[in-house]
Amino acid sequence: MAPVKSLSASVAQQLTSAISATVPEAAVDPLLRRSDRADYQANGILALAKKAKANPRELATQVVANITTGGVIKDIEVSGPGFLNITISDKAIIENLADRYADPARLGVPPKTNPGITVVDYAQPNVAKEMHVGHLRSAVIGDALRSMLDFTGEQTIGRHHIGDWGTQFGMLIQYLFEHPGELAPAEDVDGEQAMSNLNRVYKASRAVFDADEEFKERARKRVVALQSGDKETLGLWQQFVDESKVYFYSVFEKLDMEIRDDEIVGESAYNDGMPETARLLEEMGVAERSDGALVVFFDDIRGKDDKPVPLIVQKADGGFGYAASDLTAIRDRVGDLHATSLLYVVDVRQSLHFKMVFEAARRAGWLTDEVTAHNMGYGTVLGADGKPFKTREGETVKLEDLLDEAVERAAEVVREKAQDLSEAEILERAAQVGIGAVKYADLSTSPSRDYKFDLDQMVSLNGDTSVYLQYAYARIQSILRKAEAVAPAAHPELELHAAERAMGLHLDAFGDTVFEAAAEYAPHKLAAYLYQLASLYTSFYDKCPVLKADTEAQKENRLFLCDLTARTLHQGMALLGIRTPEKL
Repeated sequence: MAPVKSLSASVAQQLTSAISATVPEAAVDPLLRRSDRADYQANGILALAKKAKANPRELATQVVANITTGGVIKDIEVSGPGFLNITISDKAIIENLADRYADPARLGVPPKTNPGITVVDYAQPNVAKEMHVGHLRSAVIGDALRSMLDFTGEQTIGRHHIGDWGTQFGMLIQYLFEHPGELAPAEDVDGEQAMSNLNRVYKASRAVFDADEEFKERARKRVVALQSGDKETLGLWQQFVDESKVYFYSVFEKLDMEIRDDEIVGESAYNDGMPETARLLEEMGVAERSDGALVVFFDDIRGKDDKPVPLIVQKADGGFGYAASDLTAIRDRVGDLHATSLLYVVDVRQSLHFKMVFEAARRAGWLTDEVTAHNMGYGTVLGADGKPFKTREGETVKLEDLLDEAVERAAEVVREKAQDLSEAEILERAAQVGIGAVKYADLSTSPSRDYKFDLDQMVSLNGDTSVYLQYAYARIQSILRKAEAVAPAAHPELELHAAERAMGLHLDAFGDTVFEAAAEYAPHKLAAYLYQLASLYTSFYDKCPVLKADTEAQKENRLFLCDLTARTLHQGMALLGIRTPEKL
């Protein structure tokens, strides 16, 4: 399908041509934006008049004289000190939307012409540990950003930097060595059994470790064996990794997220490259020796004592820190994956660490003006009391328990509203509504902000919730089913109601919104767009009868607007990782 130029782009192009015709040497942005005084307002004349030392209102009048109305632009007038208020013709709105309707896959939104390769590092659980509420945001935000970037035409590669290495494995592996058979083969268990087995082994090994000094010493030796590549030890370690993956997949499936095995690349994958990373940093003078450790210093990063805070690449005992692993990962992602952008979706509390890692990589030449890195630091999930979300006993909330509760709460809402749904359909919709509610509450908040986890609000039919959007979509599908033989069809010759115009102009902005939200790593901007679309549809539904429209042409045109709204909601929600049930 041929791409569809947005109405705002068409208007901006006409304004730019008119400005050039008025002031040939000018190179100015029309500064076009939506307005409550007209469809669009252009403010760029003020800056141009200042440069040209001209009266802005007179200059605006000259620009208007060089614009032909009657096509896309119905009317244009000068306002205030030199603003341009622009009204789009009803015909142009419907013709534009008809072109979008003809492209169900992309709604007429063209992919970017110069895509890059972005590696998205997100959803990073730890091996042999249960996932908790703290793992939610990285997974949900990362998955949405990746989908949005894909839609723009960017090539994305996922990386799940799981915690699969460290001294804690000595205790676990030694226990498994002394108690073989405690972990069933990964192919013989489901996610729940896998986590149950891992928890049992962890608790049992911890009890022995704390009580038996001889076992503690054997566990320490097992760490050395693991780090030196002992075959038997690595085999036992792999059992923990495989069993953990079974559990991870079950949780991500519940979250309605696809995780690919080849994209799970844990800390251990970078072990062999870390000595080379350290050598290169030292040879280039990026890192230096301090008290036996290899560190990188930064003039602008200091502690409370005003001494520089070092980034530790290699400890004095020869062991490597997180920085070595992260810098080796950057070398791999830039050198082997040919990434042009690196996006890290990690807790905002790790911002300082990544600031130092990125700066060290820039000094080493691994990050450049052409190869960039961004830390999408996210805030904390809070409870109703405004403190980090915990159980009543003060324990960290298990992610699976949280998701199960959301689905149970959603089932109550769906069952109350359900019409002509079987019990199986109610349960299916409950999962779609409950998981969607959790995701949307997260994604509709600016990632860097904390947000309160309030299930009552999340599954509410009122307000800025995914349920409100899902019900708007389901309502449209119900109308389309009731229309039966009457097919949606665009009628550019019709005069539009104000509610139809508002919704039509908003539908046209879908592509621009996705591109802006993806470029800024801001999924909340797409969520806000979709909520506004659902709100505009509610207003349209209240003011513009569809099945009881005055004429057949008006009925077809309103069905067309309904259907395109549904398609846009579906596409936008899919980018956020949220389902849109046909019936609710």
